[in-house]
Amino acid sequence: MHILNSNQAPKRGFTFSEFKIRLLKSQKVMHKHKLDVLILTMPANIRYFSGFDTQFLQSPTRPWFLLVPLEGEPIAVIPEIGKTVMEKTCIKNIFTWHSPKPEDDGISLLSSVIHKLRAKYNRIGAELGREMSLRMPLIDFNRLKTDFKLNLVDGTPAIWEMRMIKTEAEINHINYICKVASDAYNRLPDFISEGETEKSIASKLKMEIIRGGADTIPFMPVVSGANGVSQIISGPTERTLSSGDILFIDTGSTYDGYFCDFDRNYAIGKVSDIVFKTYELLWKATQAGIKSAVPGATTGEIWNAMNKLIENQSTIKNNVGRFGHGLGLQLTEPPSHTVNNKTKVLKNMVLTIEPGIEYLPGKIMVHEENIFISEDGPVLLTSRAPEEIPIIT
Repeated sequence: MHILNSNQAPKRGFTFSEFKIRLLKSQKVMHKHKLDVLILTMPANIRYFSGFDTQFLQSPTRPWFLLVPLEGEPIAVIPEIGKTVMEKTCIKNIFTWHSPKPEDDGISLLSSVIHKLRAKYNRIGAELGREMSLRMPLIDFNRLKTDFKLNLVDGTPAIWEMRMIKTEAEINHINYICKVASDAYNRLPDFISEGETEKSIASKLKMEIIRGGADTIPFMPVVSGANGVSQIISGPTERTLSSGDILFIDTGSTYDGYFCDFDRNYAIGKVSDIVFKTYELLWKATQAGIKSAVPGATTGEIWNAMNKLIENQSTIKNNVGRFGHGLGLQLTEPPSHTVNNKTKVLKNMVLTIEPGIEYLPGKIMVHEENIFISEDGPVLLTSRAPEEIPIIT
């Protein structure tokens, strides 16, 4: 596998041959799961097979469908307003209707297209399972089952089997955005200081990441607190940083649709010894998690490698629920690193390693890095966090 120099932005978009590779791999998975066709409605799933990208999908008014058949090329069944954009992708079979049309918003057209496809298993997969969402009215989905007599089953296991293993091109995209965000994090202490607000810091960091080459920053909680933070999913606020605070920042930035997802912790002025010790513990736990992420291991074993170190220390508890997850076209994807997860780690997976603990009552800390799995083991995509917590004055 050829991983591009991290300073070199991969070419935007993907070749038609890349989409062909994804399709052929996916059709093998569909045979395994006995599916005649997949009905895809989620933007990330549609983009994976087509490259179709539009901010217009922020509007929930119209449903969009992409059919992946067991044999042959994908078929788009979409509102007329999207035809011109879809024609620029690798999708050549495009059916449209005038939408919105609440009484029949593409449902009869979708059904007629499906009925013309060759059926081998009489099973049609839909996005019904975990970490999926059906982006169409449930009433219309039920009509497909009743009025149009389609045998709809959960296609989620097949979809994630397809998407969890990344192609070389996907890994290069994720590698690039990881390095862009890493460089911005590393420069952060040079351009922020005590006395600034969380909002001001978030604005500066976002500008730095965008200048570095990112497209969007859909996710950036910025949280601060004396001796630590009480949560890691919200913010920023107008709170002003003062000596003794911990500053936590997480980012899900994107390049050409693909996410990074990792955090950094900073000390503001003089902080307590327990902060230094907790940071060091989590750095070591992260290192253990990275080392354990080898082909053939389970995600439960990754969790245990980190938790073993954490349990040996006098911490209060792990209150995060998992110690990492998959990463790609979505900020979080399967698998999750949890205590009993038997999911196998496979070559070309992209994973986050994310141990976290509560070290004082109501105070938590989390470390996170991003890796991909090569045939020889884990490869770091992010620039590793410093072994000692960075201090901002």
